[in-house]
Amino acid sequence: MSSQELVTLNVGGKIFTTRFSTIKQFPASRLTRMIDGRDQEFKMIGGQIFVDRDGVLFSFILDFLRTHQLLLPTDFSDHLRLQREALFYELDPLVDLLNQEHLLQPRPALVEVHFLSRNTQAFFRVFGSCSKTIEMLTGRITVFIEQPSALTWSSNSFPPQMTLLPLPPQRPSYHDLVFQCGADGTADNQIGVRYVSIKPDNRKLANGTNVLGILIDTLLMEGFHLVSTRTLFSEDKSECYSFERIKKPEALTMNKTLKPETTIMSEQSQKKK
Repeated sequence: MSSQELVTLNVGGKIFTTRFSTIKQFPASRLTRMIDGRDQEFKMIGGQIFVDRDGVLFSFILDFLRTHQLLLPTDFSDHLRLQREALFYELDPLVDLLNQEHLLQPRPALVEVHFLSRNTQAFFRVFGSCSKTIEMLTGRITVFIEQPSALTWSSNSFPPQMTLLPLPPQRPSYHDLVFQCGADGTADNQIGVRYVSIKPDNRKLANGTNVLGILIDTLLMEGFHLVSTRTLFSEDKSECYSFERIKKPEALTMNKTLKPETTIMSEQSQKKK
């Protein structure tokens, strides 16, 4: 690539170097007139074109010119100022995307964990605004049910041999799952202790408080933040834990078909004739 194919811009003190073809994608824009020398406000100084505008915001404009997509950081809050810059450079496709500001705002994903501890048992119900979060937890959580084995000891002095039957948590809907752990405590119940394992921790736990701790750690490692805790019923120790994660907005892609600059320029010259 030769230096003649490149242009250097000094935008508010920040230096940007890119291809001429990148800047001149939109022939009707002010950027194209600036590069062609048809806008007297901009002058070449020391091999650079100085532009007295916000250099930080221009980095997003240049990224749009390179990719035809608008993807902003999750904590970006200068939508109006960026729209003003797009209007200044007369980049109509970018202005159109910025008019869809509601699509650019980060959207929170919410999770609620309901935990009920009763005697020797613990019950869990997890609600999620995003079904993918529930699917992720379903793939990590396994409930092991202790049951008498078909092969039992012949002597009455020994208890029957127990096996662990692995089962996934129940899914009442796409947005929640339920499971439990601990001992039933019923004398005539043929099902023994229920254990819960949450990957990547391979321990099989029957204590509800320990399972709750691993479940919370799992959500924290997935980028969720604990925003509130509350007690629903004090007698049964029913608790609710609320989590939130800011989802990154998806890139908005320009849906307009760009015409080659040579075709547009030839059309303009024909109109002049």
